[in-house]
Amino acid sequence: MISIHRLLKTTLLAGLFTACASGTVQRADYQVIPLPQQVAGVQGADFRLDKNAKILYPENNEALKRNAEFLAEYVGQMTGLRLQTAPGTGTDARGNIVLATGLAAENPEAYRLQVTADGVTITGASEAGVFYGIQTLRKALPVTDGAALLPQVEINDWPRFGYRGAHLDVSRHFIGVDSVKRFIDMLALHNMNRFHWHLTDDQGWRIEIRKHPRLTEVGSVRKATVVGHNTGVYDSVPHSGFYTQDEAREIVAYAAERHITVIPEIDLPGHMLAALTAYPQLGCTGGPYEVWGQWGVADDVLCAGNDSTLRFIEDVLAEVVEIFPSEYIHVGGDECPKVRWKACPKCQARIKALGIKGDTKHTAEEYLQSFVINHAEKFLNARGRQIIGWDETLEGGLAPNATVMSWRGVEGGIEAARQGHQAIMTPTTYLYFDYYQSKDVDREPMAIGGYVPVEMVYNYEPVSPALSPEEAKYIIGVQANLWTEYIPNFRQVEYMELPRMAALAEIQWSDPTQKNYELFLARLPKLVRIYDLLGYNYATHVFDVNVSFLPNPAEGVLDVAMFAIDSADIHYTLDGSEPTASSPKYTDTLKIDRPGTLKAVVIRPTGASRVFTEEIAFNKASVKPITMLQPINKQYEYAGAGTLVDGLRGNGNYKTGRWIAFWKNDMEAVIDLLQPTEISRAQIETCVVKGDWVFDARYFGVEVSDDGVTYRKVAEAEYPALGQKDRDGIYEHELTFDPVTTRYVKIVVKPEHSMPEWHPGKNSPAFVFIDEISLN
Repeated sequence: MISIHRLLKTTLLAGLFTACASGTVQRADYQVIPLPQQVAGVQGADFRLDKNAKILYPENNEALKRNAEFLAEYVGQMTGLRLQTAPGTGTDARGNIVLATGLAAENPEAYRLQVTADGVTITGASEAGVFYGIQTLRKALPVTDGAALLPQVEINDWPRFGYRGAHLDVSRHFIGVDSVKRFIDMLALHNMNRFHWHLTDDQGWRIEIRKHPRLTEVGSVRKATVVGHNTGVYDSVPHSGFYTQDEAREIVAYAAERHITVIPEIDLPGHMLAALTAYPQLGCTGGPYEVWGQWGVADDVLCAGNDSTLRFIEDVLAEVVEIFPSEYIHVGGDECPKVRWKACPKCQARIKALGIKGDTKHTAEEYLQSFVINHAEKFLNARGRQIIGWDETLEGGLAPNATVMSWRGVEGGIEAARQGHQAIMTPTTYLYFDYYQSKDVDREPMAIGGYVPVEMVYNYEPVSPALSPEEAKYIIGVQANLWTEYIPNFRQVEYMELPRMAALAEIQWSDPTQKNYELFLARLPKLVRIYDLLGYNYATHVFDVNVSFLPNPAEGVLDVAMFAIDSADIHYTLDGSEPTASSPKYTDTLKIDRPGTLKAVVIRPTGASRVFTEEIAFNKASVKPITMLQPINKQYEYAGAGTLVDGLRGNGNYKTGRWIAFWKNDMEAVIDLLQPTEISRAQIETCVVKGDWVFDARYFGVEVSDDGVTYRKVAEAEYPALGQKDRDGIYEHELTFDPVTTRYVKIVVKPEHSMPEWHPGKNSPAFVFIDEISLN
């Protein structure tokens, strides 16, 4: 990790500093991230930015004065120039940079950046608009030591979405005030204007509430933390920390200077074990409780039938609104089990008193949660605030003025928009930055699971085509989330965020019709220069070999395409040996038709990237035509049926795209071997993660046919239901049978259609994730 980071820093910056060393003044480049809406080059002499330039702002405008100070700081970082700031107007523009408001634009965050031979003017529709123009100029500057040339240009720019957010959980692992400020600086660099600060959860209460001091005295401390993915082994090291109200106000002010609004989250009525540990009378059982040292969803939640719970919610929110001036207050509302409420006399009495009844849409307890969320909303509305909640707040009926954060997929946002509620899109599949960035998880810091590479982030479109133009207006923003169960320090926060945050920025800001991933990658090294200057610990996967595999049944081969972000040379081997500069050079699509080990590396002037390695395990089913008789689950369809016969095996992460899922129906796949072929063995693999409702197969069968119409069964097996202590991971299932010559092979796999009583999802269907089908 450290060595490749240093290598890339040297590689990316070497060319940039060469011109400076030779005495040539370097030029700015306006192809930045996020890509501005309109960039119009103008013919004429460049403006020379040197030490004589001043940054001017309107007198008595404190916000623009602060903007000017930021720009001076940024210019110093990029060029070493120390520019003075002073009051001034456009009449003083010659040789200077002038900041002003007054731009006539519908979007309050719009700006115009004009560079002439005489100087630079940044005019915003507001002070925030000027700030984003400053960010564009900052990112356009070369990394140099001294003067820089700015080509003449007119940039007219504005954000696509008004809500451009990033979320940071500090409950699972606490970080200090300076690190929070550094996170806010990262948001500013990427044109983001909302910081979603997750302050409370089962594993720790992190914000001072003066009326309830035990929340931080007791609730901010956990005795130990589980090692790994809920292994049952604990480290026995206490973890603690919280922010005083004064510290929180300091962070709010720091963000506001950078035109960022801090949105606090107090997660309720679930995820409250830290609060229950401090005040056990707020729970249904009365405790005792303990701040959780493990991850997941606790059954113990706030007692919805207890009047003191409602007063507690009001007390906490009353102090929160005094600290945070944001329009929105996030109240969570996610992952609130109803186990305790179903058995709690007070909760059942509340249900009866409210006249709540379950129906085909929701249980009585789900409607009870809606009552709690509505209570919080009314309290906040009376103080001029609005609530945001996770998409579970749709269950039991959405609070009247609530905004929904759609995290479990895109469906919550679509449903909210159709109901006339504003929605912010933050689906796990594309925007959970606590997921792995690489399929090679053994070389990565531990993550919660999943797989969200930069490309997947970049290609996400937050406005579903399922929405009408009128409904689409309710999608007001996009946000990425970072939960810190497996992120113990801020250096890893940086690693998980960057450069995925760059891809997120372009989703949030730029015109989607201009999006192009390859062009984005070409612009990314310019932004990485700034990461290096600021000492950010960014991930470097996009600078390795990028490889794609595509089964090609027509030719009976696996097509392999490779590219490097900077068009550097790629060298490869197919025999498992380590590739070097003397190995074959990649020039065009490889066509592989046999087992082997592909290794590839990018060779740059200063060294080599990490080596890409892939085992290709061909068998008689590989790259043959495959037809599905029952549907693949859309959420986990990835590349589709061809995944099962591409000769590539998945690892223990079922979200890498190497596995496809089936849910609520069996898998039935027909493989056309194209000619009569003898087989006597069939094998499949499943990936099991019981906590995610991903179980093993219960049945595996093989049928054969000569005409693709009439089939006969040659082998089958049934498997027992998984027990609570059965391992997660990859399960191999093999069937052997007397040799048979056939053309068509039908593979039938039945999932767990009703999860067992010990599982939180009991009686519900489980997912089954299947990878390679092997025939021999």
